[in-house]
Amino acid sequence: MTKINFNMFLRISLFLMLFLQLNAVAQENLAVSSIPKPLTENANAVIRLDRTDIALSSRRSMNVKKTRVVTVLNANGQDFIDASEYYDKSTSIKDIRVVIYNAAGQEIKKIKQKDFKDRAVSEGSVITDNRMIYLDYTPVTYPFTVVYTSETQTSNTAFLPRWSPLEGSYASVEKSEFTITCNPELGLRHKEFNFEGQAFEKKEIPNGLSLSAANIPAPKREDFSPSYQRFVPHVLFGVKKFQLEGVDGEADTWENLGSWMYSSLIAGTDELSPETQAKIKTLVGGETDPLKKAKIVYEYMQGKTRYVSIQLGIGGWKPMLAKDVDRLGYGDCKALSNYARALLKAVGVDSYCVVVYGGSDKRDMREDFVSMQGNHMILAIPDGKKYTWLECTSQVTPFGFQGDFTDDRMALVVKPEKSELVRTSIYDKMGNSQVSKGNYTITENGALAGGVVITSKGTQYDSKYVLESKPKDELDEFYKSGFSNISNLKLKKTALKNNKDSQEFVEDIALEAENYCSRSGNMMMFAVNAFNQFSHVPQRYRDRKNPFEIPRGFYDTDEITISLPEGFTMDARPENITITEKFGTYTAEYAMVSPTQMLFKRSLTINEGFYDSAEYENYRQFREKIARNDNAKVVLVKNTK
Repeated sequence: MTKINFNMFLRISLFLMLFLQLNAVAQENLAVSSIPKPLTENANAVIRLDRTDIALSSRRSMNVKKTRVVTVLNANGQDFIDASEYYDKSTSIKDIRVVIYNAAGQEIKKIKQKDFKDRAVSEGSVITDNRMIYLDYTPVTYPFTVVYTSETQTSNTAFLPRWSPLEGSYASVEKSEFTITCNPELGLRHKEFNFEGQAFEKKEIPNGLSLSAANIPAPKREDFSPSYQRFVPHVLFGVKKFQLEGVDGEADTWENLGSWMYSSLIAGTDELSPETQAKIKTLVGGETDPLKKAKIVYEYMQGKTRYVSIQLGIGGWKPMLAKDVDRLGYGDCKALSNYARALLKAVGVDSYCVVVYGGSDKRDMREDFVSMQGNHMILAIPDGKKYTWLECTSQVTPFGFQGDFTDDRMALVVKPEKSELVRTSIYDKMGNSQVSKGNYTITENGALAGGVVITSKGTQYDSKYVLESKPKDELDEFYKSGFSNISNLKLKKTALKNNKDSQEFVEDIALEAENYCSRSGNMMMFAVNAFNQFSHVPQRYRDRKNPFEIPRGFYDTDEITISLPEGFTMDARPENITITEKFGTYTAEYAMVSPTQMLFKRSLTINEGFYDSAEYENYRQFREKIARNDNAKVVLVKNTK
């Protein structure tokens, strides 16, 4: 009886809220002239109203109602309309509609559900039963206003929508509201992030929470801003008791959540045929070292499989059976990680599936907020007190190398017992190295001819090793862009070597360029640092708003021998210099080995860090000094006697 009364209470409350908000929208003046002027500054779009109402009546039922009013000021604001919904076997769209208004706030078009576009969410190597219904509207003129309403119903309650009143750069927010009500038996939880100094309202309501914020100006995009997760206000929600594609779950600690994932999603998926087990055992042979066996297995798996994203029902979260991956030769991140786990198990090597946020922007699983998180799966092999991490979706990544897609972030290691959050590999600045050794000759007519051998490790290796598979025309384009300071560049040799065992990438480059030097009468001038200029200077901001981040440090060192033309005398050369700031250190040394030979030594260390906006100008000036010194020039004068 209590459950029926609670559900009735939710339905009546949501009906009243929807009626009131739609009535408010209808009465509101939607003319563009009614928007407060501060909200139009720097804005491509103004979010007049963004309201979300969520009701969880049970672990198998979540209803989401949305009302969104967006004034699009120009073509760049189109993406903020966001009039779309996803659906599948577990999620249905009960209502969706749009009304378009002109700049004066007059209605010009109504769009019903049957007029929305509908398509499968399948692109490239993706297999999914998800579909999307979306607005496809081409405006006649700008500005215009879209009033969008929708209602969806889903049986999945493992992932709850989050609230963030700030939506992105160049979009202001007039009003943002978020209400969530939940059956008390489910154990609703929430956590606020980055709201220090931010104005917003929070109200406790019966069985739930109401949040709102208003009159947020449009932020500008600023160089070196951290990912939005790091500094934009947002609230996460979760429930202790949930359902995911028909599978009930319950977790209040990371250990319990990991155990549930193992028992409900992973256990029983690692069966392999006797033939495959015999094959992999033969391949490993008499090897006894666990990591050496794992390397053999990993490289076998890479050669046998390819990545295909699979998001069918529970398959969006549950791995394919290992025997099916073995038979088909493809799978998604979960399937391939689990397949590698099954192969390793066959040769007596323990390993665990790991849930992580993948992407070049580092994103942690939130340690202090237990919930279903992550968007990617990798594999972990115990190695003493640490783990060796395997990226199983790549056919070329070296064994044990993570790169910047999953490095340095909290991830959930899923075990039958005692699952745990662990930080993945951290590539320190000195390990993210690039060592360059080379030489070049300046001819009497100002041409340059020479070569350089570049050895890259760590995350600098990560950005280079893919080059070995590039065709010649793409390589030429890459190096002409990398050596953009050298006009008239001609590549004579690009010999590449990928040392996967040591995780080093070696580039042996030979090049030449006519008119590298600037000439004026008997004088000739050229930049000493021909091969590795760090020339980009961050943009200046009069009033920087965002903090800034250097996500990964690195270390470059260069040693270049320069041969000068006969018949010329050194008239001027740069002074040795050392620049040291909290952001890093730069040194440049110029030594005359003989009257016609100079040795140029350079090192640059950039420190990883998260900094307040007030520090940005100091960093910009530090980079400006580096760029200026990296372009320092030698002046030669031709002998006239």
